[in-house]
Amino acid sequence: MSSDNGSSAGSPDKPPAEAEPAAAAHAAAQAEAEPSAGTGPPAPDGDSLGQRFLHNLWAANTVTVTVLALLLAVVIGGVLMIVSDPEVLATYTYFFARPGDALSASWTLVSEAYANLFKGSVIDPSAVRSFVAGDTEWPTVFRPISETLTYTAPLVFTGLSVALAFRGGLFNIGAQGQAIIGVVVAALAGFLLPLPLVLHVVVAVLAGALGGALWGFFPGFLKARTGAHEVITTIMLNYVALYFLTWIIVQPGVQNPDRPDAISRPVDTTAQLPRLLGDGLRVHAGILLAVAVTAAVAWLLNRSAFGFELRAVGANPDAARTAGISVAGTYVLLMVVAGGLAGLGGANMVLGSTANALTPLVAAQIGFDGILVALLGRVKPWGVALAALLFGALRAGGNAMQSGSGISLELVTVLQALIVIFIAAPALVKAIFQLRAARSARLQTSMAKGW
Repeated sequence: MSSDNGSSAGSPDKPPAEAEPAAAAHAAAQAEAEPSAGTGPPAPDGDSLGQRFLHNLWAANTVTVTVLALLLAVVIGGVLMIVSDPEVLATYTYFFARPGDALSASWTLVSEAYANLFKGSVIDPSAVRSFVAGDTEWPTVFRPISETLTYTAPLVFTGLSVALAFRGGLFNIGAQGQAIIGVVVAALAGFLLPLPLVLHVVVAVLAGALGGALWGFFPGFLKARTGAHEVITTIMLNYVALYFLTWIIVQPGVQNPDRPDAISRPVDTTAQLPRLLGDGLRVHAGILLAVAVTAAVAWLLNRSAFGFELRAVGANPDAARTAGISVAGTYVLLMVVAGGLAGLGGANMVLGSTANALTPLVAAQIGFDGILVALLGRVKPWGVALAALLFGALRAGGNAMQSGSGISLELVTVLQALIVIFIAAPALVKAIFQLRAARSARLQTSMAKGW
């Protein structure tokens, strides 16, 4: 009766039989929410901060996964060096008799190879010592970083081209063809137009961008009007651009009259991008243009109305169409801008210090490498720039590895591929290193819809 009366009177006090389970449940919930206040054994005071730091560090966030992916690629690359070297591999035939020989030979090969990679891409300590002693000139010290930046500049443009298309829901495989057309138009403007120094450079660079933009317009228009898949059309246009390049080189007025092989007239010096550190080093103003364009693309994506429409179309074209956004118009404009970026990359190849004339291989593989750079940079503008810098360093250091350690340049290409594989497959890295799930980690790579 007293229980009923107390209950009917609206007393806030619960009966003892109900209060104890409720208090226990509340204490358990509080202990789960605040482990430091729980009843379990607390962490030592001296190690608690370090344990928290390691707990947060060993999480599947973007930085951790990227660093571990690079580490995995370096380790596997070292194994491939050992396997591909007959002399080192021979020491493993008597490994159990004298294991020190195999381990010493392996360490010497791999350490020297990666040391040469660093010396060829960043800085050579021996060159610094020689400069301090007065035995060499200062350009020798800056030559490695100059080579890295020279290889980086065109990759920034093609990487941004692919990344921008990704963000809009398109898979731009045609950056190679757009770069080739950019090379052709920039070179033609470079030796056919008699213009003064500063104006000639500006016109030639813009001509390369316009050529790439025109080549990007076609797949964008076909996608918007007919629904043709951009992967198919851009792949086909890559071949058209390549054969157009081989055809135009040998045309009268374009081919170098003093050469019997397929090479064009050289670009006028007034149209060449100025070198930043003098004629002794190859780094040119294209790297400054690459930084400026990266900042412009970042602003375009995050601050402009077109960037908002682009991201909306990339996320959900149907919802964007319902909201009043012209999906077809966005596709066309997106491919025009992406093509223009790739065209700038091509212009850097012939107006910079890489080449000064058209050849069948003048554009190299910068368009296809741009796909890898975009993936490695997680299709973010500044991430793409850093990824291009890494690829430029690998290319510049790979030449030093080949000359200093006898490592084939193809192995550097394999190293690049391994890095991209692990970066693009974060679940694999997480499984190998047993990383804990990061609450705020975004490891998914933005890919084109429908691919």
